[in-house]
Amino acid sequence: MAKRKKPVNPSVRQLITKLNPRSPISEQFRTIRTNLQFTAVDEDLDTMLVTSAGPAEGKSSTVANLSVVFAQQEKKVLLIDADLRKPTVHYTFRVDNRRGLSSVLVGETTLEEALTQSDIPNLDILSSGPIPPNPSELLGSNKMYNLIEEAKAIYNLIIFDTPPVLAVTDAQILANFVDGSLLIVRSKQTHQDSALKAKEYLEPAKSKLLGVVLNDVEATKDQYYYYGQ
Repeated sequence: MAKRKKPVNPSVRQLITKLNPRSPISEQFRTIRTNLQFTAVDEDLDTMLVTSAGPAEGKSSTVANLSVVFAQQEKKVLLIDADLRKPTVHYTFRVDNRRGLSSVLVGETTLEEALTQSDIPNLDILSSGPIPPNPSELLGSNKMYNLIEEAKAIYNLIIFDTPPVLAVTDAQILANFVDGSLLIVRSKQTHQDSALKAKEYLEPAKSKLLGVVLNDVEATKDQYYYYGQ
């Protein structure tokens, strides 16, 4: 009898920039990284958030791989799971989620105690922590602002994974605390009206709208494209 293959963990498969850094898709993530740096050439980009118009558009996979390629550039990077409703970062990086962002914001632990060092050099993780009953209020609080300022003293770049912008107000709220926002849309899934509405929702924020990543394009074999604003 043939031996059954061990099933592949889908969360691990998302980190192609770690598993296959020379692949065309990994190169596309490095291209996005470069374009983001050019976009912010005259301004500081110490903090940024990644969001999408709706669910299942590749946001969390994109933010995880972007975090990896920035860390591979020898920047000290902190990835924060600010999706306090349906967090995924702890699955992707296989870290403990018993305490995290929500734990810090409610005063149960310190930022230093809640951080987890990933197995990727220069990349630390702050998972979401327990799901709170009031995500929007926590993300818009003075404690959130203070946490960001504390983290900026330690890291070169802080990246937030946030919920879809059309679903809840969390990304809009957090966009007032960061330097830039990146919008993810999926080819043949994200309706044009939804993408435009998501862009409109982010534009009034204090942060700069850095651009849009369109993924799963069938025109070529490359799956990720970046469009600056």
